[in-house]
Amino acid sequence: MSADQTAPSADQPDKSSLFDAPVMGEQERMVEAILFATAEPVTVRELNDRMPHGCDAAEALVYLRKRYEGRGVNVVRVGDAWAIRTAPDLSFLMQKETVETRKLSRAAIETLAIIAYHAPVTRAEIEEIRGVSVSRGTVDQLLEMEWIRFGRRKMTPGRPVTFVVTQEFLDHFGLESARDLPGLKELRAAGLLENRPLPGTIPLGGEGDADAEESIDEGQSELFED
Repeated sequence: MSADQTAPSADQPDKSSLFDAPVMGEQERMVEAILFATAEPVTVRELNDRMPHGCDAAEALVYLRKRYEGRGVNVVRVGDAWAIRTAPDLSFLMQKETVETRKLSRAAIETLAIIAYHAPVTRAEIEEIRGVSVSRGTVDQLLEMEWIRFGRRKMTPGRPVTFVVTQEFLDHFGLESARDLPGLKELRAAGLLENRPLPGTIPLGGEGDADAEESIDEGQSELFED
């Protein structure tokens, strides 16, 4: 080795030995392939883990989402993950393939609605809103369907566990977040709710509970623990 040639030090690795990341167009194709072949929504971290070193899945998603605008399928955000889904205005074409055979009881529907609009919420709070006790079977059914999950414990006597809706719940109903839940007027207009107050006068989206997600408003975080 000549005097003007120096070996790479431990602090300065030989960058020439590293492969360059694929061009963005190729990264976009990779993200498209993963989302197309995966039934469940995929997070940006999971995309980056599957793609070659140096790829930027988040940037590729921006281009891919734009490219699918106005198409028969869209790239949509589901919670903190991404998926390819049928365009909302074409969902009627899928009716024969998305028949729901399992029906929820009235108690399960009311419990699910309370959790969706009030999360994080404890069992005692659910019972207070409904005005009746919540059976273990009702909660177990919703947990089994993976539409709700356990949230943070509330920092009150007994440290009761809370419940929140899941990413599967958002995906099933085509929601990006719990903030997209319909309001009281929308439910009545769609004929999904009778013209009477909800059990316990449940405030719906945009009508008293602006943040129905698991995240907690400032000033309330001290009530929960991780």
